[in-house]
Amino acid sequence: MKTKQLTFIAVLITFALILSYIETFIPVIAIPGAKLGLANVATLMALYLFDFKSAFFVVFLRTSLAAFMFTNLTTLIYSLSGGLVSLLVMYLLLRIWKNHFSIIGISIAGAVFHNLAQVAVAVFVLGTTGVLSLIPYLIAIAILTGTAIGISAKYLLKYTARLHLNSTK
Repeated sequence: MKTKQLTFIAVLITFALILSYIETFIPVIAIPGAKLGLANVATLMALYLFDFKSAFFVVFLRTSLAAFMFTNLTTLIYSLSGGLVSLLVMYLLLRIWKNHFSIIGISIAGAVFHNLAQVAVAVFVLGTTGVLSLIPYLIAIAILTGTAIGISAKYLLKYTARLHLNSTK
């Protein structure tokens, strides 16, 4: 990996941690498990600028560090599962159906699957299917937040294009 790319990945992880920290000050959405997911901008950017491996690195480090710095180990389980499933879905959409989905559509899909993965983990951890009733609300929030994250990433990618960071794919 080039030094320039590695440096920018470190910047993305730092950016994600700052966004995670800022998000701790935003009042909790009334639905359990719902968050804005601001740090997902960094994941989306890593996926578009580099490759799956780099984006995986961003997701893993940002969720792990954020959990240890701002929350707890339980949050890590939910965040990491949601982040990795989201990354996989976004990667598949980007690689297989790139011409059919915009960055905003890919972001929305990532947000929806992030929430679905977290609900699946909650069913396992809590031992109850009662949390499944939250799915319609979480999907509605994911559509809104995924749209905002996608728009943000779209504009940030426009400004980072002149840095010539793209790896050879």
